[in-house]
Amino acid sequence: MKIDFPHVGETLHHTVLENGLTVYLLKKIGYEKTYATFTTKYGSIDRRFKTEEWVEVPDGIAHFLEHKMFEKEDGDVFQKFGQLGASANAFTSFTRTAYLFGATSNVEANLTTLLDFVQTPYFTEASVEKEKGIIGQEIQMYQDNPGWRLYFGLIEAMYEDHPVKIDIAGTIESIGHITADDLYACHRAFYHPSNMVLFVVGNIDPDTVLEQVKANQGGKTFEPPVLQAREQIEEPTAVKSTERIIEMDVSVPKVMIGYKDVPRAGADGMKQELAVELLMHALFDTTAPLYAELYAEGLIDDAFSFDYTSEETFAFAVLSMETPHVDSFVSRITTALERPLVLDETTLERKKRMMKGQFLKALNSPEFIANQFSRYALNGGNMFELPELLDAITLDDLYAAYARLFQADRRTVCIVKKP
Repeated sequence: MKIDFPHVGETLHHTVLENGLTVYLLKKIGYEKTYATFTTKYGSIDRRFKTEEWVEVPDGIAHFLEHKMFEKEDGDVFQKFGQLGASANAFTSFTRTAYLFGATSNVEANLTTLLDFVQTPYFTEASVEKEKGIIGQEIQMYQDNPGWRLYFGLIEAMYEDHPVKIDIAGTIESIGHITADDLYACHRAFYHPSNMVLFVVGNIDPDTVLEQVKANQGGKTFEPPVLQAREQIEEPTAVKSTERIIEMDVSVPKVMIGYKDVPRAGADGMKQELAVELLMHALFDTTAPLYAELYAEGLIDDAFSFDYTSEETFAFAVLSMETPHVDSFVSRITTALERPLVLDETTLERKKRMMKGQFLKALNSPEFIANQFSRYALNGGNMFELPELLDAITLDDLYAAYARLFQADRRTVCIVKKP
């Protein structure tokens, strides 16, 4: 099926195969590089799920499984991609695990390699034990990173029960409990084609690529899906604690202010994400009056940043700064967000144009398209509908987002500073 998106000048080819795999193909004329992502809706928050019965697995297992997928009986998959002239990688987030490659040649062979290695698990107890040491070192490295500790410290303070508060890689103790059988069980539950999305973008012939994928999948036998349910967490709207202080050897204190939001899925989630991003640009980007005030007072500089994270089961806004004036920074931000919001149509339209321009510019990157499209697709949305959703956002939407999000009981502060 072809889907035209005149707002962005793209035509997307979309197919769901007999085994349930969702395939998206996007032809980009004149591009040298082809980029493919093979993504499963399985991330660090999926620690308890139901197959034949309810199963609870060690924290960090999704990330551990991602690492182990590249090691096969006949060698390392990275080497195979390298021999084919491709650059391969993978990542695990709270909600998904993605495997990917970029290549300017041997696209057919690389795509076959991608599909085959992700769908062919191979684990031994010996290799699992070896990996524990490698990932343990990675976990320790992040524990020594002030920025990482700040971010997860904020989320830990924000969330009472939701597993988003747990580090994606788990802990050295939790990964110590992982077995090869655990990895096979998680692969069986979450790596079924019906739980995955394949996205290929580049100067491709969509019909040819689709036939290749169909032939590849048709030549394999898949068991029926076994995943019946994921754990549903009843998370309070208020934050767990209002402040978290982490002592580390840093030259300048780091601070994050977080606001816990109510998550939404699909197109509603996309619209909420856009509305909050528009609102935060209007409040905090370099053209905003508040930014000018704080900059003049020496409370912020180029290190100041803001972000909004939105997924099906959690959402939060973050304001971040590195400053010796932590108390003044927090006080000024929180006080400003307690005042009534004042915005006009001119500002809204200017921010819409800015965000739309950034989005259209990003569409020149095959990597951006494949990664972001897959994220939205797994949440029931379509990235190419963003310009139309942006156009539909009103001042009332921003006022509603402001009233909902910036509440005292939804706010927490995390600080990393010297002992």
